[in-house]
Amino acid sequence: MADTLPPPPFERPKEVARLRAHKATSFDETPTEAEAEAVRKALGLRGLRKMRFQGKLSPIGKRGWLVEGSLGASITQDCVVTVEPIKTRIDTEVRLRFLPETMIETETPEDELEDDVEELGPVIDLGHVAVEALSLAMPDYPRADGAGLKTLTAQPEGEAPIKDEDTKAFAGLAALKAKMDQNPEN
Repeated sequence: MADTLPPPPFERPKEVARLRAHKATSFDETPTEAEAEAVRKALGLRGLRKMRFQGKLSPIGKRGWLVEGSLGASITQDCVVTVEPIKTRIDTEVRLRFLPETMIETETPEDELEDDVEELGPVIDLGHVAVEALSLAMPDYPRADGAGLKTLTAQPEGEAPIKDEDTKAFAGLAALKAKMDQNPEN
């Protein structure tokens, strides 16, 4: 029995064959409540509100397309230290080129290949572009104001405190080297 992938959380496919070849096509996409909930779950968010992706699809030459737009969303994530909810407003610009595979290989040297180039297929899914842009724009490690990791120290009775550096793998070697440097005869 083959595993099936879940459906994408937010789909807004635009058939390339139906796009105007010499004129930009405007778009303004907002997920339904069910789609927003699916995006929230897919990205591991605590909350997602006011997601909107608007812009235009413009032809590039004879066979390519450029997606330019603005993505906005209000997200809630867990603080990586306290697990408290952290609200963040995301407003980001999106610029993504869709080119046929032959144009990517022949017109763009590999060392100049940019992250904003995707292979063009029969459909450009603006929902997928929006979700990908949101996932790239959201904080990787959201942290509440003032939240930080505490430093713990251990001190055996009558001894100096043990520092973090002392527990590192090469700390013992550094101490041994320092002793050997002091007594070059040994």
